[in-house]
Amino acid sequence: MAKKSAIERNDKRKRLVIKFAAKRAALKAVARDRDLPIEERIAAQLKLSALPRNSAAIRVRNRCELTGRPRGYYRKVKMSRIALRELANQGMIPGMTKSSW
Repeated sequence: MAKKSAIERNDKRKRLVIKFAAKRAALKAVARDRDLPIEERIAAQLKLSALPRNSAAIRVRNRCELTGRPRGYYRKVKMSRIALRELANQGMIPGMTKSSW
């Protein structure tokens, strides 16, 4: 089980990403538009850099929904390999069986 503080920090980042998504996208569009004057583009870039760092989507870490484990994460089921295996062995995931050969 991951530290509660690490999980909460990541959840805070997720909330900030959602909160600032529209503003961040608008500023990025202005900063990348080559038809606008350079002063306007630089001003947009400065406003973008003034936003909180944790509002960038790249700072969100994928974590297991059950344990909070950051490594061995499967996006399709939103959980780590260990939690997935435990649930599969208990028969909690339909269609998934323990492999044997």
